[in-house]
Amino acid sequence: MIARIKIILEMIKFEHTIFALPFAFTGALLAARGLPTAEQILWITVAMVGARSAAMGFNRWADRRFDAENPRTRERALPKGLVTPFQVILFTAASSVVLLFAAYQLNTLSFILSPIALGIVFFYSYTKRFTFFAHAFLGLAICLAPIGSWIAVTGTIDAPALVLGAAVLFWLLGFDVLYALQDIEFDRKAGLHSIPQRFGIGRSLWIARISHALTMAALFWLYALLSLGWYYLAGVLIALCLIIYEHSLVKEDDLSKLNMAFFNMNGYISVTVFIFTLLDVLL
Repeated sequence: MIARIKIILEMIKFEHTIFALPFAFTGALLAARGLPTAEQILWITVAMVGARSAAMGFNRWADRRFDAENPRTRERALPKGLVTPFQVILFTAASSVVLLFAAYQLNTLSFILSPIALGIVFFYSYTKRFTFFAHAFLGLAICLAPIGSWIAVTGTIDAPALVLGAAVLFWLLGFDVLYALQDIEFDRKAGLHSIPQRFGIGRSLWIARISHALTMAALFWLYALLSLGWYYLAGVLIALCLIIYEHSLVKEDDLSKLNMAFFNMNGYISVTVFIFTLLDVLL
């Protein structure tokens, strides 16, 4: 059982939870205008781990046939038979229960909305079958992290939470379009939909740039909306520099640095915004 769980955690890239956690914590910091309570931090973390694990587990299960056919993904655990579909579904169900329990520990609104959040992240796994807006649905799923953290702290849905959510939505949309460039030929053969498959590499790069420009606009809007300080502003400016550098790595005629752009830069961006927001609310 332990061996199977280890395989599943590797399959869902459990360590990449870092992409969403910093923005979740950023939402909590801004909602509290300081440090949330230790109990809130604990249950927000548990909820985030449960939500992402459930989402990734379900996605691997739903895409198992396509993963087996795609040269980039055929070495994953499910296509190789290292775990069974039933074991992955069981893991997904357990992770969902973890989210629901953590939401229950936070407040009533968090608990009421948690099944809706699960529905959104599960639905995303099927969107690539019928729309190239699949990237936006993934952005919608991930943007629930900061919005959910805001609700966890305040028990309400407020405008700043939605602005931060919009920033995360377009941040995710932009880099998921970049990531999808790797599968453009397979998507065409398999009949799957994506922005690169629909618009080609050149236009997709511009869509990713515009998405990230909207991310920065939302982050600057949040600065004005909440009258934040210079630490937050400095963090956003650093994030802007990282995004510009990220896009300089990916060119229409050279996608060789795509993995570096995806895995490294996006982790740095979310962590940077969180750290400087933490400095801002504390100092």
